[in-house]
Amino acid sequence: MRAPISVVIPTLDATKSLPACLAALVEGLQAGLIREVIISDGGSQDETGRLAEGWGAGLITGAPSRGGQLRRGCAVAQGEWLLVLHADTVLAQGWAAAVQDHMAGHSGAAGWCHLRFDQSGIAARIVGGWANLRSRFGLPYGDQGLLLTRALYDAVGGYPDQPLMEDVALARALRGRLRPLNVSAVTSAEKYRQQGWVRRGARNLWTLIRYLRGTDPETLAAAYRRP
Repeated sequence: MRAPISVVIPTLDATKSLPACLAALVEGLQAGLIREVIISDGGSQDETGRLAEGWGAGLITGAPSRGGQLRRGCAVAQGEWLLVLHADTVLAQGWAAAVQDHMAGHSGAAGWCHLRFDQSGIAARIVGGWANLRSRFGLPYGDQGLLLTRALYDAVGGYPDQPLMEDVALARALRGRLRPLNVSAVTSAEKYRQQGWVRRGARNLWTLIRYLRGTDPETLAAAYRRP
């Protein structure tokens, strides 16, 4: 019997973050859960591709749009289940058991992880707490991971080919069919450290509000990339 999960990871110049993400997946390999790991790269100029191949991951390349990268990665995935992760997200120890519990009893729903940052302090706890509260109201972001069957993914149309808010678009399509997994996803706080927790948090919230009000994702992405 083939392992059930295809892991899909979008990358762009991810040499620094990808090793920890992949190392955490060894737990799933040992549990017999992971059939394949697919790296969907957006044209990295560093060693991301070589690193992915060194870990035995499949590598596909295309234009640098996270929604498009995820759509391409999921399109070639062979598993009955999809586990989508960002390259700077590390699943906490014990994730395999949480995933198995979800797969055994909740195949009609997509699962998301509780968000934690790789930094301590009150700011990290507040931002992480807000993310987890938002997720309980049906809007988990991509840095929390997403686990769902291929059938459910196809039924809601999958990821749209857009550069930003592709995770929100899919979450909205999955409304009423999202459940928390009993595990944390530890994500990088580097951008918060660089830009400031308040500034970065406010910027993310304003981007979400604009998207929900109908602003074009290309316009949002251009503003989001500005320092």
